[in-house]
Amino acid sequence: MSKTLAFKVFCMEAYRAEKKLTGREAILLFKKYGVLDYLDKCYDVLHTTGRAYMIEEIDKFIEVRKSA
Repeated sequence: MSKTLAFKVFCMEAYRAEKKLTGREAILLFKKYGVLDYLDKCYDVLHTTGRAYMIEEIDKFIEVRKSA
């Protein structure tokens, strides 16, 4: 498994657990708002941050995409 794929799985699982989502709900949410692409593009920066910061960044990203 590549580093970026492992990171995306970690992010999705952390976000899912924090927001009390099912795996399916998390996948659909990440796909709908392009979160996986965002995590891929920002891997170099985001993988150095903590879990709480990463979840906050995903929340912010989704909110911006909802507004667009």
